[in-house]
Amino acid sequence: MDFLGELTRQLGAFRDLLHGDLSVPIEHCPGWTLRDLADHLGNENRWVATAVRDGHGDHVRAPAPDHALIPWFEETCAEMLAELTTDPDEPAWTIAPPNTVGFWHRRRCHETVIHRWDAENSLGRITPIDPDLATDGVAEVFDTMAPRQVALRRSPAPQHAIRFNASDTGSAWTYGPGSAVADCTAPSETLYLLLWNRLAPNDPAVTWCGDLEAARTTLTGRLVP
Repeated sequence: MDFLGELTRQLGAFRDLLHGDLSVPIEHCPGWTLRDLADHLGNENRWVATAVRDGHGDHVRAPAPDHALIPWFEETCAEMLAELTTDPDEPAWTIAPPNTVGFWHRRRCHETVIHRWDAENSLGRITPIDPDLATDGVAEVFDTMAPRQVALRRSPAPQHAIRFNASDTGSAWTYGPGSAVADCTAPSETLYLLLWNRLAPNDPAVTWCGDLEAARTTLTGRLVP
């Protein structure tokens, strides 16, 4: 997947949403408005630029200006993309392996997709997430984000295994030790949003079977930040 190209498109889509009501609350980011979400995403853009350029994660956050939010956000995007437009195998400071620029291509792509969805959801104009992109987003939760949450003791290690099945792409993942005690089946976009806590486990698009109590125990902790 061309993560850098997709990241560029997702940043542009988010920027376009900033022409809307910046005071609208973001449902899944309690206490934040759209303006706060732009501030967060823009500062993380500069954090990643620092990680690649300077080899560390010690970026000092600077709040977005009260005026000219869109030009400021565009500047943060340009700064990050300038650092990411290089060989993805080049070494870089990262929050998890692999320690390469390519890690940030993928990580920033998914971070931007989720926050683009947050903004669209709050503005009442959701657009679909590409199934292949959503499928990789599910994979990233299991191969990168959830293990990091456990390692940082932000979430307990899973006690049971759940099998997640993407009904549209045919991909499947097992999270947890041993054989799966429950199955969760849904379109890839639904699984992606479920794992990022944007949809509830009882969403109508989700089908569960097996030991649902054990599944709920496994999903008690947040798999993502």
